[in-house]
Amino acid sequence: MSVSSARSTATEPAQRLLKVGGITPFTATDFPGKLAAVVFAQGCAWRCGYCHNPHLQPRPHKSPLQWSRVLGLLRKRVGLIDGVVFSGGEPTLDPGLGEAMRDVRKLGFEVGLHTGGAYPRQLEEVLPLVDWVGIDVKAPFDEYESVTGVSDSGAPARASLAAVLASGVKYEVRTTAHPTLLPEDRIEQLARELAGMGVANYALQVFRSQGCKDRTLNATAMAGYPRAELEHKLSLLFPQFTLRRA
Repeated sequence: MSVSSARSTATEPAQRLLKVGGITPFTATDFPGKLAAVVFAQGCAWRCGYCHNPHLQPRPHKSPLQWSRVLGLLRKRVGLIDGVVFSGGEPTLDPGLGEAMRDVRKLGFEVGLHTGGAYPRQLEEVLPLVDWVGIDVKAPFDEYESVTGVSDSGAPARASLAAVLASGVKYEVRTTAHPTLLPEDRIEQLARELAGMGVANYALQVFRSQGCKDRTLNATAMAGYPRAELEHKLSLLFPQFTLRRA
């Protein structure tokens, strides 16, 4: 997927400007222990079957929301929130991410990042600007295409996770548990692979259909998934383990 640099406008400085698809001005759940705003970067090369933000997947020529407007809103939040989380889409796809992070740090905010790890080099470049990262690991790395729809997507995801673990930045590794895309035996396989890489903080997030195009699963299909036995096995693998249900 080719990515062109965001172009400046007559009212904004000539710099790489983040393409923003939306903003949540207040959240207490997206940055652990912090009150934060969430900035949603526009664009993602992957097409995960359970994606809750499919409207953020396209990468338009112009930003749906100008970065100058976002900064104006964030200035009004100084003293009210602790940090800003960059989410998506896939924020590391955007060449303006680093400058956007510097902008919010100048306002005194801490920086959080949500990423799927599709672009390890870009992720490594911005990690020094990040206080906390939530990295989504979709499946066992040799089976990534079954979730992302993109061949060879497991290799960059693994490299991104390795970069996060080596960086010393606070993190959470999380996986969406979907009974069709990720059966329980695959979850256990993935968990053991992650533990072997040194992951200490892992969260399993049970799929929910709200905001997702995938409406094929009903309450009956989700009942009892994942089983308590699997939850127990995973709790023994990680010093910090969380199971999140809808």
